[in-house]
Amino acid sequence: MMNVSLRGHDYNYEIAELIKMFTRDFSFSEKTKAEINKEEQALTGRLINSVKIDGNYLVSRIEYFEGDDLVIAQEDRGCLDPIGCKLIFDGSGLIKEVFSELPIELERKAKKICKDTIKRNFYQVLEKLTHSYTPWGILTGIRPVKVVHNYLDSGLSEEEIRDRLKNHYFIDEEKIDLCLEVAKKERVFIYPVDKNKISLYVSIPFCPTRCLYCSFPSNSLADFGQLTGAYVEKLAEEIHGTAELLQRTGKEIETLYIGGGTPTALSAEELDLVITNLFETLDLSKIIEFTVEAGRPDTITREKLEVLKKHGATRISINPQTMNDITLEKIGRRHKVSDIISCFYLARELGFDNINMDLILGLIDEDLEMVRNTLEEVKKLKPESLTVHTMAVKRASELNLNMEKYRSQMTKDTEIVKMIDLSHKYAREMGMKPYYMYRQKHMVGNLENIGYAKDGLECIYNIQVMEEKQSNYALGAGSISKFVYPDENRIERVANVKNLEQYLDRVEEMVERKNKEVEKNAN
Repeated sequence: MMNVSLRGHDYNYEIAELIKMFTRDFSFSEKTKAEINKEEQALTGRLINSVKIDGNYLVSRIEYFEGDDLVIAQEDRGCLDPIGCKLIFDGSGLIKEVFSELPIELERKAKKICKDTIKRNFYQVLEKLTHSYTPWGILTGIRPVKVVHNYLDSGLSEEEIRDRLKNHYFIDEEKIDLCLEVAKKERVFIYPVDKNKISLYVSIPFCPTRCLYCSFPSNSLADFGQLTGAYVEKLAEEIHGTAELLQRTGKEIETLYIGGGTPTALSAEELDLVITNLFETLDLSKIIEFTVEAGRPDTITREKLEVLKKHGATRISINPQTMNDITLEKIGRRHKVSDIISCFYLARELGFDNINMDLILGLIDEDLEMVRNTLEEVKKLKPESLTVHTMAVKRASELNLNMEKYRSQMTKDTEIVKMIDLSHKYAREMGMKPYYMYRQKHMVGNLENIGYAKDGLECIYNIQVMEEKQSNYALGAGSISKFVYPDENRIERVANVKNLEQYLDRVEEMVERKNKEVEKNAN
């Protein structure tokens, strides 16, 4: 157990997220050295972080003790002079920012300098103590490519960006290459920013079963299948209310994405009704992309694919996660690899020419050769895009709730790195390039999720949602709308209720929440 003391600041959350990349065996303490008894000293490594002001610099210092022995002492300095502010300490001993009537944007920059300085200090000490593989340096957020976009927007050269990512954030060269490649690909789609265009997401929160790793809004058909009809009816009400909002504000829908859950968990008739309502109620005449997650093979039928084809879906996902039958059984899937292959060829037969496949690396008990088998089987199918996820242990998943049962079956960090490298190699061999990328909390190996696609077949919806330059209106239980205000560098989130039965009773409220956000920010 590591005992962590923060003195002079209260950035507990940010520091905790950074420490978790190295170890989860820690706790914060307010105790001074004198207050820690001999027994605690013997059992606990003590990491003490303090800050002070030295001219125009914030100085972060870390001391790491084992017992009474000082093992590491290290400092990092962050210069605050360029933004014209100074820091003082308030009466309680915490940093207090004083900005001399500076605009809010400069205040944010000052706080970021403080946090980054402290995080760099922690990173260097923790790396020495744990020898962990942390290729993303001090970045703990889920959108590392946004950092590159911000640098490009400010006019920095590629060489300058590389230098900052390496020396400020401590990011590995390989990940810097990935960030830059993805950012260059994305900029074609997200610029120039058009505030009148939005993306639209529709949630279908049903699945045949709940997978071991899943934390998405998902209700099993065995327990909630009797509510699919009622859900389709209530969703139509939210579609109608949102259509009025969009018409009133003059917004244009650029992309449509139906996800879940598993949208094809609905019957063919229900799926047809949802999409018919969307096209009859909303103005979708200018959409350039229409994606549906066909998802799990145990929900796909010819009739459902014909519904999607009839309504002009331009992109579908058939998501195996793995092409190993033994793993499919362990994660709670009720289908075989042969079913995945059959569904894929059925979609091809019906004319779908932009098919994505999702994989998860780091599934329980899978080794590198099993991942190689998955990639070989996918390569034979020749999809247009491939989304490679690294296993993330989500709070609400069965995997996390029963971690003691599965801990010994989890993939080791060194192995997941090899899996990621292998998937990158295969994607290139299939003629695909990385076009969007994001990270999640609690990912095995501190790695990332990467979307690969053949040129011209990138998912524009994924890019827009990830880089947050465009508002995303989300409908259905468990969905979250994001209202983007690019002129203010501000994003507001408006969530729908997750509980399915509550959504059925409160759908009018879901529409009203969106209306209130728009009205609050009108002009």
